[in-house]
Amino acid sequence: MQAADYTSDRQTSMPIGELYATDFYAWTQAQALLLQQQRWQQLDLPNLIEEITALGKQQQQELRNRFSVLLGHLLKWEYQPQKRSRSWLATIRIQRFDTLDLLEDNPSLKPYLETALSKAYRKAVAIAAAETDCAIAQFPAACPYLLNEILSEDFYPGEDSEFLGEEAP
Repeated sequence: MQAADYTSDRQTSMPIGELYATDFYAWTQAQALLLQQQRWQQLDLPNLIEEITALGKQQQQELRNRFSVLLGHLLKWEYQPQKRSRSWLATIRIQRFDTLDLLEDNPSLKPYLETALSKAYRKAVAIAAAETDCAIAQFPAACPYLLNEILSEDFYPGEDSEFLGEEAP
């Protein structure tokens, strides 16, 4: 397909800027082709800038979401040890792996770590409270774990567990 095929919708003669609102996928393909062909004047710059900005925000959101799930499970692990399971252990391990992979792929997120952790903790408490017999008030108001502990494969808060002697995947 040629770039000209993307610059308007052939059936409605729609300008490429309007294509953004009606067929996002076609718009992305048109923008990619225009970039490859260095046709700078035809780019939909306002929407392109908005989408690139949103991509960065998505990475921050992904980091906060991973921290929320990871912290929620660490809290459950510590505050309800009698209900620990291999599933909780697997979730903690997977979230750590995925968080570390995200940071490796996006090293510029590192200055955002403390902010992400702080924002994620509120959600983590809600997760832990909903999935345990604990009230929200039972959990600390601020995250009780250090960043290096949270990301360490050897850190599991609270008393020892029978599950920890098992080999990691």
